[in-house]
Amino acid sequence: MEERLQWIKLAPQSWCHWEPLQGGTAAHRALSQRYPGAACFVVEPDARRSAAAALALHKPWWNPARWNAPALHFEPPGDGAVQMLWSNMALHMAADPQALLQTWQRALAPDGFLMFSCLGPDTLRGLREAWRAAGWPPPAHAFTDMHDWGDMLVNSGFAEPVMDMERITLTFAGPQRALQELRGLGRNLHVARFGGLRGRDWLAAMGQLLGQAVPMASDQIALEFEVIYGHAFKARPRLTIKSETSLSLEEMRHALQQGRATPGGRA
Repeated sequence: MEERLQWIKLAPQSWCHWEPLQGGTAAHRALSQRYPGAACFVVEPDARRSAAAALALHKPWWNPARWNAPALHFEPPGDGAVQMLWSNMALHMAADPQALLQTWQRALAPDGFLMFSCLGPDTLRGLREAWRAAGWPPPAHAFTDMHDWGDMLVNSGFAEPVMDMERITLTFAGPQRALQELRGLGRNLHVARFGGLRGRDWLAAMGQLLGQAVPMASDQIALEFEVIYGHAFKARPRLTIKSETSLSLEEMRHALQQGRATPGGRA
């Protein structure tokens, strides 16, 4: 995702990092180096994770780079406050993804852009088939197809969505290591998931099933992931002709700019 920013000419003065702990703090460092003068809003879903993000992202007080660093805000941005919103591996965990896309759209300034990634429907295909054959509830909730994400982006007020995907196979040294990785990726939000705590007998059966269902050579466990990438721009507001129309000063500015040459912020 970060490499794709070379094709985006707009350099944001401020940007938002949505759930950096889920997407990885290494990406935050890369983005800060690409946009060294841009202020950043960091959004985590609760106070505990927000405090952990602050600890991970703040430079030590004795680091000279902190003295002239741009502002780092651990709160959601206001409407139209940022020119880029970055979300890595968060969208597929949203209970209401359409509402989340609309939240992102409101946070972006007109002509600002969204960069995101999430898991696609072919993720953990072998694991799902093994769980189904064993008569167990699904190991993960269903993930959305990239074409449906494109439709939701347009319905949420985004323009020019570009979607892409790749399939990645990761191997792990045994069932326990694979399970550890799955726990780190998130949680199972399927409505038919097992409602209680599993015991040690089930854990042992799961490890045996996992080793038989998705084996590799040398006792390696292979899991498939479909990763969807998307970016889109926030469409400028359009005037609707009514007998009486109320516009804010900011909306009036953007309305007056319509019809002019498109700014050099598009790839």
